[in-house]
Amino acid sequence: MGSSYIPVDDYDYLFKVVLLGDSGVGKTNLLSRVARNEFSHKSKPTIGVAFTCRSIQVDDEVAKAQIWDTSGVERYRGITSAYYRGTCGVLLVYDVTRHETFENVTKYWLKEVRDHADSSIVIMLVGNKADLSHLRDVTTEDAKAFAAEKENIYFMETSALESTNVVNAFTELVTKICHNRIVRPKGQMINIFSKDGVLALMKKAGCCLT
Repeated sequence: MGSSYIPVDDYDYLFKVVLLGDSGVGKTNLLSRVARNEFSHKSKPTIGVAFTCRSIQVDDEVAKAQIWDTSGVERYRGITSAYYRGTCGVLLVYDVTRHETFENVTKYWLKEVRDHADSSIVIMLVGNKADLSHLRDVTTEDAKAFAAEKENIYFMETSALESTNVVNAFTELVTKICHNRIVRPKGQMINIFSKDGVLALMKKAGCCLT
């Protein structure tokens, strides 16, 4: 029982996970840690959407997550809304040293998810850059209270720089998705996303798309 994070080629389920949050909170470096265990001090703002795939063992099954990194720049926010459909899990990322990024998660990004995504979606609040404790502007207690007491969502602090809790955050999110069983059985044809009437189809696994 339990879960472990392993790279595998075979899988039982496939689903989509999205990273959301303001520009500069570290979403791209979180993705880089998951995909290649890399960190860049010179990462550039994401233009539109990028994604990678990783597989995670959950109990006796293997779940493959398509992890999408969306731009947090204001002018690209309209692009991300096309990708909410079919999303099974969301990491709402803020920078613990910039209180405005936390405020935008609470006032904007969470509302976006609840307006556009399925009601069964699994949501985790992620406070990144936890290594910068001397610059902290959002307390762990405030974030935890917002997540657990007010919104009933999951919470974890991470450091993409030090690779702290990055794997744990993705593993926990994927495990919650699998335990909630918001996936379709292996072998069905599914559409990963739909934009302007064009469908991308994949076979072998299922997702929470409708």
